[in-house]
Amino acid sequence: MHLSSPSASSVPSHPLAVYGWDAGWEAEFAAHAEQGLLPGRVVRVDRGLCDVVTPAGEVRADTEFVVPRDPMKVVCTGDWVALDPEGGDPRYVRTVLPRRTAFVRSTSSKRSEGQILAANVDHALVAVSLAVDLDLGRVERFLALAWESGAQPLVVLTKADLVPDAVGLAYLVQDVETAAPGVPVLPVSATTGTGLDAVAAVVSGGTSVLLGQSGTGKSTLANVLLGEDVMRVHAARDVDGKGRHTTTTRNLLALPGGGVLIDTPGLRGVGLWDAESGVGQVFSEIEELAERCRFHDCAHAGEPGCAVLAAIDAGDLPERRLASYRKLMRENQRIVAKTDARLRAEIRRDFKRRGAEGRAAMDAKRGRWRA
Repeated sequence: MHLSSPSASSVPSHPLAVYGWDAGWEAEFAAHAEQGLLPGRVVRVDRGLCDVVTPAGEVRADTEFVVPRDPMKVVCTGDWVALDPEGGDPRYVRTVLPRRTAFVRSTSSKRSEGQILAANVDHALVAVSLAVDLDLGRVERFLALAWESGAQPLVVLTKADLVPDAVGLAYLVQDVETAAPGVPVLPVSATTGTGLDAVAAVVSGGTSVLLGQSGTGKSTLANVLLGEDVMRVHAARDVDGKGRHTTTTRNLLALPGGGVLIDTPGLRGVGLWDAESGVGQVFSEIEELAERCRFHDCAHAGEPGCAVLAAIDAGDLPERRLASYRKLMRENQRIVAKTDARLRAEIRRDFKRRGAEGRAAMDAKRGRWRA
């Protein structure tokens, strides 16, 4: 397994090197340094205030001067910022450096806004509990957002010690690998230590974010990687394996073995946000098959010469994968259409065209019946 590390060279002598400061960020910050501002990385955000780690230590800062109209530009955990030098009370964040990556989800299916969960992330660790039945559709949804963010995803199957036998565990890993082409899938156990060295090797390079539902063991995994009980842990409910929200804020923490970890609250909803390329990456085998369809605009719904349906008939592609692909593409299209008038018009035209084709087909059948 190989996951590449950040490309920018580090600046080992800099006090913020352990938090991901490198030559690229130093060059980006140069103009702000000339103004006497200090660099820092946001480790937590709370109601207009944020905790920022600076060369002189961690400080509390006000974000009043960087409150934009666009919710996608609010200060977020993982951001690199320029803030007032020592002496100011309160200290203010003056600007946010351009993000390299951003993990974004939609705030609600009824609103056209995105919510940034973490910024400047290199690896996205999707935690999936083996204490409950696998929800492969949810795994695919998380992976679509991870790929879209620009981070490299990794699926971590937690609580592997609860699977009674090695054969059963191997089948579960295989099922997830089918839903996550090109993504490493690691079964781990905080109880037995299985797989933890492999996860630690990944997070030691760059910034990683832990994602998943409540009860998947994210905070337990974070504590193991940190080597101490920093994050509070609650037991999952016996009745359904679900957990309570142990983590209530997004926290950025430097790891003793190198690298930075952002732990996030359990996510009940993970709506897509303009993630077409991410969906395509998750379902890369379908996109590759679609290139061999007879028609370039094939909907894979019965058209002649459809390579996707042919793969399903041959047993090479699970029908569940195509259904999940269609669902996520439709959802993403609806989200994008809320802010794209041209796309809304295209969707309406396509809806009318399909309706007309359906009515014509029914008329043709009625004509044959009458004959």
